[in-house]
Amino acid sequence: MIKKLFKTPKNTFLGLFLIVFAISGSAQNTNTPTDFWNNVRFGGGLGLGFTNGGFNASVSPSAIYQFNEQFASGVSLTFNYAKFDANHRYAYGGSILSLYNPIPFLQISAELEQLRINQNISYNGLPTISENYWSPGLFLGLGYTDRNFTIGIRYDVLYDDNKSIYASAWLPFVRVYF
Repeated sequence: MIKKLFKTPKNTFLGLFLIVFAISGSAQNTNTPTDFWNNVRFGGGLGLGFTNGGFNASVSPSAIYQFNEQFASGVSLTFNYAKFDANHRYAYGGSILSLYNPIPFLQISAELEQLRINQNISYNGLPTISENYWSPGLFLGLGYTDRNFTIGIRYDVLYDDNKSIYASAWLPFVRVYF
């Protein structure tokens, strides 16, 4: 058995992150004009998945930096709920995403997601099994874009039928950025 030598509470980690973020933000030179915030867009996505005996829904607020008319990249937080028969899964995590519009109405996307899965599995009256683990996802997507709105479908190339929170490797999505 391997003993944990050091265990950092989540609040300590969050506090240190916020302190470092605040110090780095105050160290920035505010005398030079910048249009960084003019190129940042906020929004996110909604996801729904259906299968026989299953349902999946996700909400993903995000922020992207619009480099030019065609390319944007950013980060997203993900909150997810899935139900398969009598089994329930909750997930939370984050992702890094890139969006590319080769033509104004077509969006190609790539997203690397890491989720913490908490699930309870029960089968025919047997004792409930609880699992907690990390699950990666790499989504490649294609969507139709009209101004700030995109609707499309994405495919998880790392999909694992036994571990994924999603009902299928194919997932429809809706993204809106302002």
